[in-house]
Amino acid sequence: MYGSTHQMPLYPGTGAADERGEHDNIVNAPLRAGNGGKEFRAAFEGAILPRLEAFRPDLLVISAGFDAHMRDPLANLNLVEDDFDWVTRKLMEIADASAQGRLVSMLEGGYDLQGLANSAAAHVTALMRG
Repeated sequence: MYGSTHQMPLYPGTGAADERGEHDNIVNAPLRAGNGGKEFRAAFEGAILPRLEAFRPDLLVISAGFDAHMRDPLANLNLVEDDFDWVTRKLMEIADASAQGRLVSMLEGGYDLQGLANSAAAHVTALMRG
């Protein structure tokens, strides 16, 4: 299963909510330019987390992209560090419930150095709190 929140429309032009994959294993929760934490959390709680809980993964792999941070020049989303802390904790709860806590996180993106540093710190801090 693959779940994603992202700004849409934006490059590369894929990721619409109705793009579900050949085996109905993709969950896209697109956000609009200007959306912030409220919309991000609603997208996760309404689309991604329920499907992930039902899927019961043996391992969670997080593609930790921070280009949704409000300072980032690439996209026009308005997430802050607390949003990344929140989603990290939610994903850790699922990893604990179905994957014996197995979770891998890989840095993906973030193009404002201050926003990237603060967001990655919030994410890693949440992971360390376990």
